[in-house]
Amino acid sequence: MSSAVDSTNSPEASLRISMKQEDHNKMNSGRITEDGSVDRKGNPAVKSTTGGWKSSTLLLVNFGLVTLAFFGVGVNLVLFLTRVMRQDNAEAANNVSKWTGTVYIFSLIGAFMSDSYWGRYLTCAVFQGIYVLGLVILSLTSWLLLLKPSGCGDGELPCRPPSVLGSSLFYISIYLIAFGNGGYQPSIATFGSDQFDETDPLERHSKVAFFSYFYLALNVGSLFSNSVLVYYEDTGGWMIGFWVSAGSAIAALLLFLLGTPRYRHFNPSGNPLTRIAQVFVASFRKWKVEVPGDSGMLHEVEGRDSAIAGSRKILHSDDFKLLDKAAVVITEDHQRDDPWRLCTVTQVEEVKCVLKMLPIWLSTIIYSVVFTQMASIFVEQGASMNTEIAGFRIPAASMSVFDLLSVIFFIFVYRQVLIPVVSRVSSNPKGISELQRMGVGLVIGMLAMVVAGLVEVERLKWVEVEHEPSSLTVLWQIPQYALIGASEVFMYVGQLEFFNGQAPDGIKSFGSSLCMASISLGNYVSIMLVNIVMSVTAKGDSPGWIPGNLNSGHLDRFYFLLAGLTLIDFIVYLVCAKWYKNIELEREEEDTDLSHQV
Repeated sequence: MSSAVDSTNSPEASLRISMKQEDHNKMNSGRITEDGSVDRKGNPAVKSTTGGWKSSTLLLVNFGLVTLAFFGVGVNLVLFLTRVMRQDNAEAANNVSKWTGTVYIFSLIGAFMSDSYWGRYLTCAVFQGIYVLGLVILSLTSWLLLLKPSGCGDGELPCRPPSVLGSSLFYISIYLIAFGNGGYQPSIATFGSDQFDETDPLERHSKVAFFSYFYLALNVGSLFSNSVLVYYEDTGGWMIGFWVSAGSAIAALLLFLLGTPRYRHFNPSGNPLTRIAQVFVASFRKWKVEVPGDSGMLHEVEGRDSAIAGSRKILHSDDFKLLDKAAVVITEDHQRDDPWRLCTVTQVEEVKCVLKMLPIWLSTIIYSVVFTQMASIFVEQGASMNTEIAGFRIPAASMSVFDLLSVIFFIFVYRQVLIPVVSRVSSNPKGISELQRMGVGLVIGMLAMVVAGLVEVERLKWVEVEHEPSSLTVLWQIPQYALIGASEVFMYVGQLEFFNGQAPDGIKSFGSSLCMASISLGNYVSIMLVNIVMSVTAKGDSPGWIPGNLNSGHLDRFYFLLAGLTLIDFIVYLVCAKWYKNIELEREEEDTDLSHQV
């Protein structure tokens, strides 16, 4: 993997970078990291024996295997619910959205435990164990209780109605999977980036590149599930899909533990909720106190380290000035030495950072509503089209392969083509900023919904029998999947880089979890939107826009509605992005000779 692209692309530049890398490796032999990371024994991490691409590559493979297992269950879950659990289309789509939303809302729990008490390594290990347990229970439950008679659920042979025990164990298992995967994801994203020292110029650029490769691993891992496993599941081979997923998760956990000696760690910083509450309480107590014009008069601890364990100091900003009252020094504060009365500038700025990120985060939720349609409505739309190509039946859910291929392609295009070209004409060595990148993702996501709506209009024209699939080939869905994939590269990779980079050291996993939480709320908003649409449109003799039989509905109008909402959201996002100001960390003078690389 290449972590940097020289914008000149000349042989001399490549040789210069290679020589710098060799010199860098020699210099780092025996040197310790300067970002506060430690080894597994709690000693300062030695650069030559910990972290770097060796550790992060292992974590990328681990994440790819976990993702393979997740999508081995999730990509076809909507069809499992309709064929095996006997739910109708709207109910199944909402249940998938609930489940997916729960996966990502659990990311907040994982992030909290990671930042506060357990640290990233232990959090990843514990939640992976829960994940494996859920997959094993799902496989056993399906085998022994749900898939009766054998081979049912292929769209032709119906399954027997599920028993109370079978249904109960099924929901327990999939929500254990949700809990395990949700708690694991934000921690593994941050833990992988922890393997690079941000104070080292070369490692800092590798850290930026890591998030692109992280999202690439996600899509490569799910490629097998969305092509091979989805075919077996669609033809009734659900057990093959579930057991392969369980085996992949077990292999991922063993691989994760294998890398234990080389990992770099950051010590947990304690409960961030307490620190946030202290800032608000201290500010309220001093609401009559005037904030000095010189920020140097505000309270901060001496020395390089901040009062928050494992966190670097943050420079004062002029945003949310009322919160600065918490750091105003008065005589009473020194006498009591009470954090509920006097906070440091870094602690106050930590709260400001969270408040500044929230509007950006909220304006990404509508995009997640768009994204989540791929796992539910897109699949139902595809199942209502002609899925036979040259006598071979293509599972509707396997069309998401084109999303994955699009992601892989556009990650390559972005890193190898777009960054070098744009960086030549801009002052940003990254090409475009994370905020600009996310805005592009919103626009492409809106176009995906427009295209999906136009495909649905065409699909309805080719309906010959009311209760039979349209004769229009399912390959017409390729553009909408490809556009979603392109939008992910800009939106979700941009989100990972933005929230992880802008989150203070003490809440890094929380920053990563915001991306997952956006997807979570997107799923819940999707449920609400589907329910509202159906309650408004399904009146009298009208079946509504998304009925059980899509041939009698107007799914195209639902897609166009989402496109309109995304356009409105994009306008709001532009306002929030223009207002946002980046976090500034206090750091020593660094060598910026390689700052032109990305």
